[in-house]
Amino acid sequence: MKMIKSLVLGSAAGLIAMGGAQAADLPVKAKAVEYVKICSLYGAGFYYIPGTDTCIKLGGYLRVDAVVNGSGDYIRPNWDGAAGQHTRHRNYFLGRSREDLNIDTRTATELGVVRTFFDATFTWTSGDAIAGGTLGVYYAFIQFAGFTMGKAISQFDVPWTNYPANFNDFLVGGSGDVTGVNQLSYTADFGSGITASISLQDPTNYYYTALYNTSGGTATTAAGGAYGTNSYGGAAAPDVVGQLRVDQAWGLFQASIAAHDNHTSYYTTTNETSGHPSDKWGWAGQLGLSIKNIPTGPGDTINLQAAYSNGASRYVFQSLVPISYAMYGSTGLAGAYQSVAFAGVSDAVFAGTSAATGTGLELTSAWGFRGGYTHNWDAKWFSSIFGAYAALSYNTNGKALVCATYSASMVAGSTCNPDFNIWQIGTRTGWTPVKGLTISGEVTYTALDQKNTGAITLPAISAKPAAVYEFKDQGTWTGGFRVQRNW
Repeated sequence: MKMIKSLVLGSAAGLIAMGGAQAADLPVKAKAVEYVKICSLYGAGFYYIPGTDTCIKLGGYLRVDAVVNGSGDYIRPNWDGAAGQHTRHRNYFLGRSREDLNIDTRTATELGVVRTFFDATFTWTSGDAIAGGTLGVYYAFIQFAGFTMGKAISQFDVPWTNYPANFNDFLVGGSGDVTGVNQLSYTADFGSGITASISLQDPTNYYYTALYNTSGGTATTAAGGAYGTNSYGGAAAPDVVGQLRVDQAWGLFQASIAAHDNHTSYYTTTNETSGHPSDKWGWAGQLGLSIKNIPTGPGDTINLQAAYSNGASRYVFQSLVPISYAMYGSTGLAGAYQSVAFAGVSDAVFAGTSAATGTGLELTSAWGFRGGYTHNWDAKWFSSIFGAYAALSYNTNGKALVCATYSASMVAGSTCNPDFNIWQIGTRTGWTPVKGLTISGEVTYTALDQKNTGAITLPAISAKPAAVYEFKDQGTWTGGFRVQRNW
């Protein structure tokens, strides 16, 4: 018994000693584990940044594109350059891969919610000159007390920007600044989905077309869709934009208006003593309508918009489409090598080499519309049809200035008229096999309707020989395939 008692007491003492040693190793008070908490104030996907009262949401997508019979990514039509000339220098197909990352933060304060939003893209495109691809900053803005400050979608644009029912970037017929424009805007919210905005926005990157000094134009420049020396000066004033929007369960209606300052450099761009034309303000207006949940099926949508401009052509020929067009094709005209249609977009034209002989600005006018209808066959399949139209015209004085650049090269009996229009029609079908993953294909036909008649003798341009070319309307089709995973 004595031996057993000694063993029990010894074991107990050992356990007490071990317990004391382990207790000595523990901190006096364990720190509370800080878990990420869901923030339900601003919708799904937001979380509190640990240790703060700021909510954050991360999002983005990975996208893979392929283009057939196009001159660039996002189904760019063959309407200029080597692609418009249909030479062997053009790419017959190309691809693009892109990762997009956006960061949205919201903080509730006694003065209202402070929001920041950042969106950047990492892109690799066929033929990219930069071996590692490119980085793009789409949006970077702060919103507080009704103000938007930074790079954001223009207040002039409708919410679907360039995409009424398509994914290609090159529909004409309205404004669309899909990568944001620097701005200072104020939005008043009147309730029931009714808002009004006033905005000052930087026009330099997205809202200039051309101010052509036609004295620098030739038949060669005209055949490339440029009617002289582009003589935009520095930015003298921001574009002033106003918007009224009604956004409710049935859909959306929006009216927008913009004022745009046309500020040239000099009659001879390298010499300030030559003088310059006086500034002229242009303007643009746009109406947009979206109708949701129409009777053809749940989630079906119609998006429509129409725009007009005078001296502010980018609000009709949106920021991603070119301002110079030159398309070649076949001909049946005896003695002609091929046919050609060329056209140029500008905000205004003028001529002269000095203040004594120079003219003032002659503003150009443009109008257009675009729209699309999307039908959902079921929860996984959808199809759409879309179209667009845009026309540009020069006034009587403007026509005379432009025609002076190439009319001398026209064949006898021909007539010069730089006015033109572009129309487009297309369709898209998509499949969403699982949530967040969409596979879709799209085909677009683009036609350039030019107003010159007869024929013109052109010098050698790129791979095209010096020859007689018939003036003739041109058309081209482009196809695209996209796989996109949103997260």
